[in-house]
Amino acid sequence: MARPRTHDEALRLKLLDRAGELIAADGPKALSLRKLAADAGTSTTAVYSLFGSKPDLVNALYTEGFRRFGARMAGVPRTGDAVDDLVALGVAYRTSALAEPNRYGIMFTKSIPGIEPNEDAERLARRTLEPLEEVIRTAVADGVFIDVPPEAIAVGCWAFVHGLVSLELNGNLPEEFTVQSTYELALRANASGWLARTH
Repeated sequence: MARPRTHDEALRLKLLDRAGELIAADGPKALSLRKLAADAGTSTTAVYSLFGSKPDLVNALYTEGFRRFGARMAGVPRTGDAVDDLVALGVAYRTSALAEPNRYGIMFTKSIPGIEPNEDAERLARRTLEPLEEVIRTAVADGVFIDVPPEAIAVGCWAFVHGLVSLELNGNLPEEFTVQSTYELALRANASGWLARTH
């Protein structure tokens, strides 16, 4: 009879979640494989078996964060209205960040000096913004948005959303700023600013 697998996907995800929590709480130096294994109720052998090394673990943490983020972005239904679609994508971006703030910090900051994502992880990260880019390319091609390179609009929209979300997560927004309602108003105003004059 075969022995049951103990180094499975559930343990892998548990280790990744705990690794993100350790980094968020105490910084990258807190990520000791021995401590991680103890916290997850497993052995360092299991950690090495699943990830190979500390850089591989961090790369997996980065990749898993973007896999989940990408699924949320890809799951946003399209309405055919470019402004509405950009607002919906911005809401999904915020939802993803609030659901997993530990991963968000690792995904979008150089939170672990000396450890860079590999090429596959970088490609995955870039693909997560394809829904945003597709909406914008279509809107520019159809004359709905002004005739500028779609990449310029995409980066502008991404920076706007990322800035608001980062301020919220870091507790830097003023107390009178009601995020739930004002966030969507701000997204709509930003997206509408790219409309061509005929719209």
